[in-house]
Amino acid sequence: MEVLANAGVMALASMFVGVLPLIMGVAYAIWPNDERLTLMRPLSLAAVFASVGGMAMGFISELRFMSRTGTVSFTPQVATGTAESLVPVFFGFGCLTVGWLCVTLGLWRRS
Repeated sequence: MEVLANAGVMALASMFVGVLPLIMGVAYAIWPNDERLTLMRPLSLAAVFASVGGMAMGFISELRFMSRTGTVSFTPQVATGTAESLVPVFFGFGCLTVGWLCVTLGLWRRS
């Protein structure tokens, strides 16, 4: 939870976009219809792009930190920043995995 407390606006926004396909996947698992399945695909693309964008923003912030402090070695602060940069990708792809598993369940229920 400490990582989320230190997350910037871009990281939080990219993680919010990752939740949208998860919600749509759960809705499709409960009430499967073509409209929900059609919305799942563009929401998934948005989540992928938001996750990669959040990771890129984290790496940009990390590189700015390194340039300001003159750090050229892999210090604990650099390791922490790099790890925090990967959180949006981990979260976004985790939400996508669960969302698409819910879609699979909905497709199974439909047939």
